[in-house]
Amino acid sequence: MAWHEWPLVVFTVFAQTSVGAFLVLSVLLLSKQFCPGGEQRLHKAMFGLWVIMGLGFMTSTMHLGSPLRAMNALNMVGKSWLSNEIASGSVFFALGGFYWLLSILDKGSEGLRKVLMLGAMSMGAFFMYAMIMVYMIDTVPTWYTGLTPAAFLLTMAVSGLALAHLLLVAANHKVHSADTILPLMGLLSAMGVVIAVAMLTAHLGSIETSATSAMAVVPEIETILLVRLSLLTTGLVMWLLPVFMKQKPALPVMVIAFVLIVLSELVGRGMFYGMHMTAGV
Repeated sequence: MAWHEWPLVVFTVFAQTSVGAFLVLSVLLLSKQFCPGGEQRLHKAMFGLWVIMGLGFMTSTMHLGSPLRAMNALNMVGKSWLSNEIASGSVFFALGGFYWLLSILDKGSEGLRKVLMLGAMSMGAFFMYAMIMVYMIDTVPTWYTGLTPAAFLLTMAVSGLALAHLLLVAANHKVHSADTILPLMGLLSAMGVVIAVAMLTAHLGSIETSATSAMAVVPEIETILLVRLSLLTTGLVMWLLPVFMKQKPALPVMVIAFVLIVLSELVGRGMFYGMHMTAGV
């Protein structure tokens, strides 16, 4: 585990979770399925999404040694994927936050808010692409694989869906189909996580250099994966239980399920950074 990289662990997971939830909620808002007052309640609940996104950005500055150096990371926009990641994430935060503020205050035209939402959705998607490209480094064989984008996108899916559903429940929504569709989509995403974990284990077993092997870099991999999958499974069961019992999900249960799922992704991301090794060394 690479817990010394905890700022990046928190930043990447929180950012992917926030973008995933924003995309899901935006699609629901654009579909106009909410009853009168439902949209306003959801916008109030979405404050939690921006808190998570803000915490992610705050922790990312810790990785720079001094938060005052944060602006230096924007010096290579257009040339560096790291600069593109930070710039696109900031624009996503700004557009999405401005849309949210106008919606809360009931200011601005519906057209303006829709443009801001669509802009934030597009920028959020590019933010995720830039984040993936930061880690596609050909000299790091443990990262330079299709499993890296798969892992990041699966975090965005499973954690984002869980957060979106949690915020809907907090808003006392009336889109009843969401109480079934979102958990089932979460189940499919979790199945993807399990498949990706199995493929990653096989991938690591095939990587060796003259000095070490990928499996030696992460000697506790079995324990880490057991903890991660246990957290994910427990959270998923709690999330799916209301579906099988044909009950409306309770807010406390959704909070616990979301926390467990995010914790599982944090553990997995900690292992990801611990996998770092350079080709030939």
